[in-house]
Formats: sequence, structure tokens, C-alpha cells
Amino acid sequence: MTAIETDTDTISDRTTAATAQPAASGITRRALLQGAAAGGVGLALAAESARAEGGPVAAPDGEMLVGAGKRIITPNPLLPVSGGMGMPNPSHEKRGELTARALYVHKGATSIAIVGLDLIGFPSVLADRVRARVPRIPAENIIIGSTHTHSAPDCYAFPDGKGGHTGDLAYMEHVCVLAAEAINEAIDAAKPAHLKIATDEAHGKIAYNYYAPDLYDRRMNVLQAVSAEGKTIATLVNYAIHPEVIGSDRGICCPDLIGPMCDRLEERTGGMGIFMNSAQGGMITADNRILDKPKDPLRAYWEDTGTWDECIRIGTTMADEAIRIVGPAPLQENATLFCRASNVVIPVESPEMWAVVTLSPLKYPYNPDHTIRARINLVNIGDTQILTCPGEALPNIGFYVKRKMRGKHNFLFGLTNDAFGYILTKVDFHSFARYDYVSRTSLGEMTGELLIEKWLEMVKSSPVPA
Repeated sequence: MTAIETDTDTISDRTTAATAQPAASGITRRALLQGAAAGGVGLALAAESARAEGGPVAAPDGEMLVGAGKRIITPNPLLPVSGGMGMPNPSHEKRGELTARALYVHKGATSIAIVGLDLIGFPSVLADRVRARVPRIPAENIIIGSTHTHSAPDCYAFPDGKGGHTGDLAYMEHVCVLAAEAINEAIDAAKPAHLKIATDEAHGKIAYNYYAPDLYDRRMNVLQAVSAEGKTIATLVNYAIHPEVIGSDRGICCPDLIGPMCDRLEERTGGMGIFMNSAQGGMITADNRILDKPKDPLRAYWEDTGTWDECIRIGTTMADEAIRIVGPAPLQENATLFCRASNVVIPVESPEMWAVVTLSPLKYPYNPDHTIRARINLVNIGDTQILTCPGEALPNIGFYVKRKMRGKHNFLFGLTNDAFGYILTKVDFHSFARYDYVSRTSLGEMTGELLIEKWLEMVKSSPVPA
């Protein structure tokens, strides 16, 4: 069995950004002050010149540069919200704001952007529109994931079975514009930075496996960027959880628990919060169970709270745990950066998923032999390795892949670069009645197998994190 590649891997420590559109000229007072703090006005002038020419800003003495940017993507007026395939439900109020959050990292000849969107999923066709608006970073190094909130507008444009679709195309284009603005803001705000990275089990009533309560990954990965002056630039949390406390049937547009998590991080650290989901498929969900109200004691199902207050409780608990976990981590003052992208071709066996691919007005690329192409990234940053996953991997896949990765800390970004449903191994595919839905909304039996093969090949053939 071989994962078919459709083009050559790109290893981005040997590439620089393509020529960009000219930026506005003229040195700003802010740039002068930043330059003076980093080593003189000459540095600020050089930085402004690099921006005007569209290339990455040169760091003094090869230092790492990090920047953060954010945009609000809440629709105004509100749109129906989607919990997945099927018709979205009307919304009549909002709680919090949907956001696009971008983290930019530059070191030497390598630049990357990591973007988190408060959406249920963000297809590659839309991600490519974002990348086209950010020519200062190689397109394959712009890594875009969705938080998977079930209380935001559909960005798939699912076919509705009547010749139409479920999405608002103008809103999708607006999200693409704002996500690109967030990345460009992060690039322009970049400054010398060090990293703090840590992993530990998150404590508290946060998540559980709805199908088998104790089978889930309790580990939370945290990456924090700190400026030379000791101020937090951003805190990235990587954790497996379905943000579906509110869901799509309460008429509320919201980021679910992720909004309160980011708000709490920003309140307590001063830097931007950003969330990248992990292997939350089958079915790692928010633990808003009312434990003294069992719905089916024999099968271990409970009634849920399902309130915005519960989103706040879980989100703030996650943020506090992230701060606890990363707090004692040492500064990585000379962290290296490596980024690689590769493609894998996957058969589409599910009739439902093939209908989404072929009938959506977004015009997903696909092949006549019922296959699609998915992009995967491997990133080494400091002592940490990151892999991306184009969907919702079951937790056993997440555990296995992390065990085979070669970082001191291993992150898995789920629902990233695409969102092709659930990802199962062939031994889990249609194995239990409980797995019927996740199997039907998977590309097919070999999806997990092909992705695991590609991930392991990339890990084996890439440098070990420094």
C-alpha cells in the first residue's frame, strides 16, 4: 500500500517567499521604536524596506520573529449555523465573536503561518483563496485549521439535494479576506521572540469520549511566544475536543468554549490566544454532562448542560490549565524552524462525501477515479514536531502518530488544510453500530491507513527537532 503523491514535497527551510505586492512605503514611528529596541533605527529601516519589497523581515543575528493577528468573522446580519452535513439552523443571537487568529513565525529562510478559524470546517478550496492573498509566505507554509465549533455558518456549501446548497458564498469569501488580513497583520507585527513549549495532562472536567468515556487523550500541548522584553505575543493551545456545548439547534451563533478560552488567555497573559484542535473524532466532546442525571445508565449516557455559562466554565478551565502547563517551561532562545508540505491521494468511497466533493459550488478539486488530494504539513519548531491532519482523526490514531513522532513535544493539528470528515483505521471502519455515522461521513476505509503511512514517512525522512 502506497500513498500516492501528486507533486514533489516542499521543504521550506530552503525556500523563501514569492515576490509580493508592494506594501505602503514610509517608516512609521512604531517601526522606529521597535527598531531602536531591537538594536537601532537602521534595523527598523531595514525591516520597513523588507516589508515594502514583500519579503520576510530579517531578524537581527538570525533571531526568530513571531507576530500575531486577529479579525472578527461573525456574520452581520447573522446567518444559519451548521453542525455538519444537513440543513443549517437559523440563528437569532450571538455570544462572543467568531474570529480568525493567525500566528506568524519566521527564522532564517523559513516563514510559516498558523491560522485558527471559529468554523466547523474550512475546505482547501477556501484556504487557497486565503493563501493567494498572502504572497509573503510560501502558500504551502500557510497552515489553516478550524476550531470545529458547531455554532457557526457553513463554509462547505453542502449540496441540499434540491440542486442548491446550504452555504452563503459571499460570507465564505468575506472570511477568506479577513483571514488573509489576520495573517498579514501578524507578519507586520513580527518581532524577535523566544518560545516556551510544554505538554501535560489537562485537569478538570473538560472533555470525555462520548462513545467510551475514558478513551481520550488528556494531554494538552501549549506553545507560547514571548518577546525580548518578556511580554507574551501569543499562546497556542493544541487539544482534542468538540466545541459543541451550544450546538447548532439553539439559535445561537458563537465560538462555543473556544471563545472564552481565548478571552481568558488574553486576559491573563496579555498575548493573543489561538486554538488548534487535535484528534477529536469518534467522539471526543466537551464534558458538559450533568453527572447526577443519567440518560441511559447502562450505556453511560448523561443529560448535558448546553449553556453559554458552561462554555465559559470549560473554556476558562482550559485556559488556566494551559497557563499552568506552560508556565514553568524554559525559554527556547535559539529555536530552529523547519516546514515541509506533502500531498496524499485518498479514495472517496462514501456516496455522501462524494456528493459533497462533486456537487458543492466551491468546486472542490477531484479526480475521475473517485480520489481527492489532501495536503499535510510537518513543522519542527524548537524541540517540537507538528503534523497536520485534514479531518477528524479518532483518538487511537492520534495516540499512535504522536508516539511515532520525534519531538520532545508532539502536536497534531486536526481539521487543518482541509476538513474531510472522520478519519478511521480500517479495523474501526463500520466495526460497531456506534461507528456507523463516523464511517458514513468518512472518505472511506483506507483514509486512516494512507494518512498514517504518509505521516510516518514524513517523520522518518525529516530532521529531528533540535
